[in-house]
Amino acid sequence: MGIKFSQLKKHEPLQKIIAHSLDMALYQVSVMINNVEYYVTEDSGEFLRALSPLHVQKRFEKIAYAQMMLRQTSAYDEMCGQPDKTSSNMLEVPYGKNNLY
Repeated sequence: MGIKFSQLKKHEPLQKIIAHSLDMALYQVSVMINNVEYYVTEDSGEFLRALSPLHVQKRFEKIAYAQMMLRQTSAYDEMCGQPDKTSSNMLEVPYGKNNLY
């Protein structure tokens, strides 16, 4: 499910903002509202993306939220010859409100 960035103010304070690490300099954003995770889109319908976690932080500086997290899932345990994955290797690290920009 998706939600437009312009609609987020109506749901303040957001439970959680999650910056998904897709690549070295590519992050996609989702938010938790009432225990439901929504991917954030621009008004044009394109997914909200950023080049760094700090760009995500700056984009959300005027929206109230409880937590901001960086989420990464590694694909390295899916390499040839490795056993099937039995559980998620997702890592979530808190960040945000650090005034580094």
